[in-house]
Amino acid sequence: MADGPGLRRGDGVGRGGYCTLMQRTDVLILGGGLVGLTLALALDRHGVSSVVVDPADPATTLSPTFDGRASAIASASWNMLEAIGIAERLVPHGQPIHRIEVRDGLQRDPLVFADERPLGTMVENRILRRELREAALASSNIDLRMPARAEVDRREDGVFATLSDGSEVRADLLVAAEGRRSPTRDAAGIRIAQWQYAHSAIVTAFDHERDHGGVAHEIFYPAGPFALLPMIGGKRSAVVWSVHGKDAAGMMALSDHAFAVEAEKAAGGLLGKFTIAAPRAAWPLGFHHAATIIGERLALVGDAAHGIHPIAGQGLNLGWRDAAALAQVIVEGSRLGLDLGDAQLLARYQRWRGFDAMAVSVATDSFTRLFGVPGRIPRAVRRFGIGAVERIAPLKSFFMAEARGEVGELPTLLRGTMI
Repeated sequence: MADGPGLRRGDGVGRGGYCTLMQRTDVLILGGGLVGLTLALALDRHGVSSVVVDPADPATTLSPTFDGRASAIASASWNMLEAIGIAERLVPHGQPIHRIEVRDGLQRDPLVFADERPLGTMVENRILRRELREAALASSNIDLRMPARAEVDRREDGVFATLSDGSEVRADLLVAAEGRRSPTRDAAGIRIAQWQYAHSAIVTAFDHERDHGGVAHEIFYPAGPFALLPMIGGKRSAVVWSVHGKDAAGMMALSDHAFAVEAEKAAGGLLGKFTIAAPRAAWPLGFHHAATIIGERLALVGDAAHGIHPIAGQGLNLGWRDAAALAQVIVEGSRLGLDLGDAQLLARYQRWRGFDAMAVSVATDSFTRLFGVPGRIPRAVRRFGIGAVERIAPLKSFFMAEARGEVGELPTLLRGTMI
């Protein structure tokens, strides 16, 4: 007899050999960040249950103050958020990106991407976390355990976990959404290709004199890209500034005024004077890509599977593409009555996501290296390439579709419809 959603009495045997109350769920998700919670909500909307475990304290992750971190949600990702009922929560907080201007240094004529539809939407990460969490707490098929940790045992007949509060969970499938340093991925013996760039990313936000008009700017320097991303309100932009690793400490040590002056120079005066609007944070940049994104009753999503340079703002969107594909594989498998940890189901997820994730990873790495080569000749080649993309309509359309996340075989959710 059921004792509530997902609970079955006598569904397991405790360590002492007696019958215990074990929670039964379809999927156990380790990691309650932006990708993990989106996956849980996508599954919930299709009647698939999950337990989401995350060690982070909501009191910290849901801080009401703006920390400068924001994400550019690609059009395809926004389609998914609309389909699962999250986008309507974000509309009042989102700034549509109507135009993207790409420059090699402060060249006069940028490569311009623009369309009738927005190319993306900028939303603060803290708002994304808050709205996803509130939706998860209101869902009937999601049990959110946060803060909590889990000891997990993957077996041929299922996934068994003991949580830090002593409760036990049994699931058909384990999903690792724990981020770049995924302990689940490492425990599974999944190898990763990885390297560090000689750069660090500084993230913050500025208020500025001129209205951004919904325009995002990506300016490439040998030390790395300088990105200005429009935030709601017209006169605030988030900044992701890649600098040489050896310079990061000095940049972080500058006063707010001195740092704003340096940023104004990097922006070439595009938005007038800057005033810092959020704390600064910096971290070293690196690349990693898992050799496989599946294991026995295991699937990796998001940064647990791949971590890329923020050169095109595709990291979170790549993770959401994982979530959309895995949700479709799981939901369709459930409708057929299959074991959700079935090796053939997981192999479908691997085939679906493996090539796209690798292609985006290689492309961002190549762009990072190409734009980082100093000298007049490399600069001339880059500017010729930018001009060619501007002039050749099919090539420009391809890059716009890639920015939207609309390339390749799209999962149903990324097309804006339920599975």
